[in-house]
Amino acid sequence: MTKANTIRILESAGIAFSVREYDVSDGKLDGMSVAAKCGRLPDMVFKTLVTTGKTTGFNIFVVPVEFEPDLKKAATSAGDKYVETVKSKDLEPLTGYIHGGCSPIGMKKQFPTFIDETPLLNAMICNACSRSQLCFIMKVSCA
Repeated sequence: MTKANTIRILESAGIAFSVREYDVSDGKLDGMSVAAKCGRLPDMVFKTLVTTGKTTGFNIFVVPVEFEPDLKKAATSAGDKYVETVKSKDLEPLTGYIHGGCSPIGMKKQFPTFIDETPLLNAMICNACSRSQLCFIMKVSCA
């Protein structure tokens, strides 16, 4: 397995995590399928959304794969009136990650990041990167 940027950053920070590789040959790359392939409940697997707001600029949202993002709530969280997801073609130059393989950890630039409260309830987060075929599993705690 090639070391992803996320792995290097977590290791250098001394953060305990595990990685699960999964098969993508069936073409099922949606979050619910990835959750099943990683042996996790959908409320423990998260996707990373990169948005741009009218006044706040770029923001990152980490949300459970089982839900469709509510962009109105996202905008309110970011202190904006409106946000939209960044187009796939613009994602890699902006973050260093491709669509379907985006992690909130290790982007080219740091952006305000909003994480759903669910990981705090479960004490576990699993960030699935379907294009890289990796699922990062970390324990979460409130500091």
